[in-house]
Parts: sequence; C-alpha cells; structure tokens
Amino acid sequence: MTTALLGVGVSGSRPVAIGRAHLFAREPTVTAEEIDKDRVDDELARLDKALDCARRHLETVREQIPQSTPLHIAEFIDAHLLMLTDSALVDATRELIRERCINASWALQIQRDSLVEVFDAMGDAYLRTRRDDVDHVVRQIQVFLSGDSSARPLASVDLDERVIIADDLSPADTILLRHRGISAFVIEHGGPMSHTAILARSLDIPAIMGVHNATHLLRQDELLVVNAESGTVLAGADEAILDHYRKRLASADQRRHRLRELVREPSTSRDGVPVVLLGNLELPEDVEAVRASGASGVGLYRTEFLYMNRSGLPDEEEHLATYLEIVRGLDGIPLTIRTLDLGMDKQVDGLTGGAASLTNPALGLRAIRLCLREPALFLPQLRAILRASAHGPVRLMLPMISSIAEVETVLGMIAETRRTLRRQGLPFDPLMPVGAMIEVPAAALCAGGIAKRVDFLSIGTNDLIQYTLAIDRVDDTVNYLYEPLHPAVLRLIRITLTRAAESRTRVSMCGEMAGDPRYTSILLGLGLREMSMQPSSLLEVKEVVRHCDVGRVSQRMDQLLDRLDDLSPAQLLEAVHEVEND
Repeated sequence: MTTALLGVGVSGSRPVAIGRAHLFAREPTVTAEEIDKDRVDDELARLDKALDCARRHLETVREQIPQSTPLHIAEFIDAHLLMLTDSALVDATRELIRERCINASWALQIQRDSLVEVFDAMGDAYLRTRRDDVDHVVRQIQVFLSGDSSARPLASVDLDERVIIADDLSPADTILLRHRGISAFVIEHGGPMSHTAILARSLDIPAIMGVHNATHLLRQDELLVVNAESGTVLAGADEAILDHYRKRLASADQRRHRLRELVREPSTSRDGVPVVLLGNLELPEDVEAVRASGASGVGLYRTEFLYMNRSGLPDEEEHLATYLEIVRGLDGIPLTIRTLDLGMDKQVDGLTGGAASLTNPALGLRAIRLCLREPALFLPQLRAILRASAHGPVRLMLPMISSIAEVETVLGMIAETRRTLRRQGLPFDPLMPVGAMIEVPAAALCAGGIAKRVDFLSIGTNDLIQYTLAIDRVDDTVNYLYEPLHPAVLRLIRITLTRAAESRTRVSMCGEMAGDPRYTSILLGLGLREMSMQPSSLLEVKEVVRHCDVGRVSQRMDQLLDRLDDLSPAQLLEAVHEVEND
C-alpha cells in the first residue's frame, strides 16, 4: 500500500527523485547499565572497537574530501581524530568502566557531561565552543557502540541515489554531503527558506522540508518517490506510480537539455530590455556551475562557510587565498563578496552572542551587527576582500543593514583599512564598489539615503520577507505565511527600486525570489534589471526573460500596484501572465 507524507517542496530543475531511504536522524540510545566485574574486559574491548570504527570513519571522510575543498574542513576532521586518543575523553571513560562496573555507553556519556561542564564554565567564548567538538566525537563513538545502522555516519555508507531522511541537517552537514550522488533530502524540520533548503537548490537536489515524523514513519532502504513540486513523499509505490514518475524524470532531463541551448543566448527581453543574470555561490568549488550556467558574474558569495566545520577562525591569508581561487576561476567576470552573515540558522557558537541571543536569533546579534561588535573578527575579512580586488573585479556587500549610521560606520572602517594597506604597500583596487543589502523593512524605507552612500544595493528577499511578515522562515509551524507576493513585500521592493533610481544606484536581487521563474515577470514589471540566483535556476529565469515584453508588463504592474490589497497571489500572477500571453 502506498503511503504519502506531506511537507514543503524545494526544487530546482529537478522536481522529482526516486531513491532508497537512508535514515540519518536518530541519536544513538544511551542506556545506563551496571555490569558484573567479569564483563568489564568485554566492555573495554567494545569501547576500543567503537573507537577504532570512529577513527576509520573519520579517515574515510578525510580521504573523500575533494581537493578543491577549503583546507579548514580537513583540519576540522584532524582535530576530531586527535580527540579519539585524548586521555581526558578515552582514558577517563575506561577508568569509569573499571571503577564503577558500568557499560561503555553510560561511561562515555558521564565523561562527556563532565567535559562539557568544564567547557561551559570557561570564561573564553572561543574555548566554550570546544564543547561542540566533544559532542560531535562522542556521538560518533556512541553510534558504533549502539550498532544501529540507521545512525551510521554518512561518510561510512554508499549514498549514491539515496534519499537522505533526517530530523534536520545543518549547513555544515549539507556541505559534507556534496557530490555524493544523493537523490533527494526529506527533512523533518525547517522551511523552504532555511539554509539547508537553499543549499539543496544550489546542488539542484529536490528536497521536502517539514515532513514531521519522517524518521519514524519511513524505513531504512525502502524505495521512495520524492515530489518536490507537490511536497509529497511516497513510500510503497506500485509499479504504475513508479513508471509515471520515471517518465516525469525523463521529461525533466529533456527540458534541462533544451535549456542548455540558452547558455550562450543574450539575456534580453522580447522588447529589447537587457537583464543581468548572476549566480549565487556557496563554496569555491561551485565556480564551475556558475560559469556553466552562463552567468554574467557572481551576485552573492556567502562567506560564512569559511567559519564552519572547523576548530578555529580563518585568518586574513586564508580569506585571501579563498577569494583569489574564486577570482581566478571566474576568469574576469565580477565577484560580489558578502561579508560574514553568521547567526540565525548559520550558528558558530562563541561568535553570535551566546545563548541569550539564540532565544530569537533572527533578531539577535548577526551579520553586520556582529561585525561591528567584533572588529577583530571583521577586519581580517575586510583586508582580504580589498587585497583580492587587486586581482580581478570584486565588489563588497554588507548584509542586514538597518540604518544609515551602520553604513557610515562600516565605510569609515573600510577607508581606514585602505589607508593601512596603502602604508603597508599592499595592492588593492581603490575604486572597489561597496554595496548594502536591503533585507530589513527599515532599510527599504531608507533606501534613498543608503543608496546615496554606496555604489549598489542588493535586495535580499529571504530576510526581507521574513522581517516584513514577522515570521521565522526556518520555523515550519509558520512558514506557510511566507509569501513573496504579499502586497507589503512588493511595495518595499518597489520603494527600493524607485529611491535607488533617483540617485542612479544599481539594484540587484539575490534572494531566492530572484531565482523563481514564477516571479520573474513581476520583478521586471516592478523595475528590477539585475538578479542573482542559484546556477541551477538561471536558465529557467532566462527563458522567461526572453519571452517577456517588459514594457507591457511594467504598464500592467503600474495599474496593479494600487489594487494589490484586493488581489490574491494567484490573481496577481494570472493578471501579469495574461499580458505575457497576449
């Protein structure tokens, strides 16, 4: 019998996948058990076997890391390998087994709790974050102690054509899953704008978010159909259903092949309006996908991944080496580097204000707020971006600006950094463009003043929609309210475009809305002429651009703006598409 589970679908050019389930959500169960003295040696041997399995697993992970992956990810693995021989963890656990005659899982958990208590009490914020390394390593050992195959680490199993079933995946987890041949993600928590969903789009892998209890209702290795268009997971599908979706897969492959013919075609509307299409970049290894899509440049490079999956902070030289790798790979097309935007669903403990700020991280210490509070964290990145600008077209972009005062403060820091580099004889482009992101309603309403102080603006719709509608885009209990075509959102976009035009300041859009072809004509009608998106979405958007009569759609949007409160999103789309189809 076919079972259907529902969630919120996330798809790029691949809306459907068929594959066998791999469960990756269950925490290994730790049972407290006293043992007889004659079982102590057996329990010690069991611990040693689990340690050896964890070590071999981490070594496998390290061997599988592509050469193009930043060095700090390998260093992260090396740090965890060292912890597997650390006496504070391993020898102390052995001693607990001997002295208290308890099973290995319980002893390991007791020692974990003891170490975490020590780290939590440390005054240094960075040292407190080492508790995460303890948790990560202990979990891996517990997995092998439990013998639960569903909890096996992902690097120890063949994931080719697998559907990953998880309660959640951090951005760091998702990075380590890249290029493993995965068919799809099915995630119990989160929404379509969570960072895991965004990464799934960048990988062009269908995903369904918010599928509650998926890890309990789906079985290891059962064949699943993932339909990201309808947000449906089908288990136990019969041959007729499987044949239907196999035909859909074949049709999607044919469409992708047809879209490839647009790579070298100009991004110009039917009535001759040029539209700049850029790519979003997650990691340096994504440069090839950006180039293959025919993008005119990178409109958003998210630098926070430099801070993840590691035990230390990147220094100036590491920043610079990463940026130069991308600049060289882009071979002359521009790179827009967003300064770090840690916080919300991209946490690096010890850098984002501690537990207090995590009670509502979307409104807490994140992005430019964190950078201004921690200049020692921010300045190495500023220096590296400026130095990279000497080697190719680079733009610097500031996230989550909410006031003109913030812009002026950062511009002062950039000016001082330029003076310092000049004194040190280090080259940089003195005319490197600096831009601000419009992600907060306050910034949209002050877009005119911000535009006068910077070289360009970029509308980040993921956060702009979240803050305008007062919803947490990661919370799957309210993400049904996430509506890009809400009248308030469209008016803020229009205000930003209008105010920027008054000072002749360029405006791009780099949120997920820019990469959704359903909205392309509406955005063009509002006046947007530059969009940045996941490379997997670019050709679909270009297809819409080339069929759009921008002049007629703009007239139609002018007529509709005063009626937005009376139109549903479906009615608005229909009204605009009527013009396109005339």
